Amino acid sequence: MKTNFLLVALSILLFTACQEQKSRYTQSSPEIETVKSLIDDYNTKNYVALVAKYSDTAKTTFNRSKMASSEIPKYHEANDVNYSSRSFLEDGQEYEMVVDDEGKTWVNFWGTWKGTLAGNGKEMLIPVHLTARFIDGKVVEDYGYWDTSEVVLALQEIE
Repeated sequence: MKTNFLLVALSILLFTACQEQKSRYTQSSPEIETVKSLIDDYNTKNYVALVAKYSDTAKTTFNRSKMASSEIPKYHEANDVNYSSRSFLEDGQEYEMVVDDEGKTWVNFWGTWKGTLAGNGKEMLIPVHLTARFIDGKVVEDYGYWDTSEVVLALQEIE
């Protein structure tokens, strides 16, 4: 009887120990592919496709500017007038997906943004960090952080 009990207990232990645990960190996922396509949409100014990847109630914060996801095209278009060209460099982009302790899924992006000012041709390279939370494959909130001081100073010089 004791032998049977030990065998059953050992079998249960081995079975539960061998079950695949859900990954809390990865560098490949459907959510990462969505963020990659958001970067591509930004680079090509395809703002309709960009916004389609957000939930209807998503909230966005870029530095200190808070907006609904539906306002993202207007935000980018207002900034685009300052540049003859702008995009994220492909080289050096990093992506990761993390499931936090509360079970929330976040994708982080680090990359370098390159822009050329329309007013004087000055080229700028700015490191950017973006993080987006996903529910059911859609972005429900996101944050973007970068230093705007170089751009602000250069635009003031042009004026």
